[in-house]
Amino acid sequence: MTSSAPEPLPMAGPSADAAHDDGGHTEGNGRKRPKPGERRVQILQALATMLEQPGAERVTTAALAARLEVSEAALYRHFASKAQMFEGLIEFIEQAVFGLVNQLGEREPDAMARSRKLVTLLLQFGEKNPGMTRVMVGDALVFENERLQQRMNLFFDKIESALRQNLREAAVVAGATTPTVDAQADASVVTAFCVGRLQRFARSGFKRSPSESLEHSLALLLPGAHL
Repeated sequence: MTSSAPEPLPMAGPSADAAHDDGGHTEGNGRKRPKPGERRVQILQALATMLEQPGAERVTTAALAARLEVSEAALYRHFASKAQMFEGLIEFIEQAVFGLVNQLGEREPDAMARSRKLVTLLLQFGEKNPGMTRVMVGDALVFENERLQQRMNLFFDKIESALRQNLREAAVVAGATTPTVDAQADASVVTAFCVGRLQRFARSGFKRSPSESLEHSLALLLPGAHL
C-alpha cells in the first residue's frame, strides 16, 4: 500500500489572516506577490523543507524569513506566532494521515489487514515527508510551545485507538477470550513500534528507512493478514 501527502501544503484554504496579502500586485523587485492565502502555504512549505535538513538546529523566524526573502513582520501577518506555523504543519499531518486511515476503514473489511495497512501508511507518510517526521516525533518541537507536543501526543493516541478498535474486532473474530484486553496491549506495542521507527528515521539523518524490513516486522507484530 502506498500513501502520499496531498499537495499543496497545507490542506487548509485561505484564512482570515491571508486578507493582509496584496494578491496579484507586483513587489518592488519585480516579482509578483502571492495571491491571498498563497503566502501562508509558502511559509509552511519553507518551514517543512528547512526541517528536512539532517541535523538541522532549531528553525528561527529570522532564518525562515530569509529563506522566503521577506521580513519577519511579513511572516507575522499570516501567523501570530511560530507556534501557529507548527500548528499548521500538525494540522496537515492530521488531515493527511487520518484521511487515509478513514479510507482504510471504508475499503478494507479484514480488521487485521486494516491494522497492517495503517502501520504501513503511517510509516510511508513519514518516509515521504521527513520534515514532518521531525514534528511527529517531537524533535522539532523541543524548544517550542508545550501545546504542540501535547497535540502530537494526541495524534499517536488516536493512532493507538484506531489500532485497538481494529485489533479487538480481529480478536473477536478469532474467538479470543479477552479481546478487549488483548487488543489494548497489542495496540500499545504496535504504536510504540511506529514511533520508534519514525524516531530512528529522524535521528539517523533520514538514512534508516522507517519501512525497513517492514513485512517481517508486521508478520511478528500482526500475524495472520496479507496486504
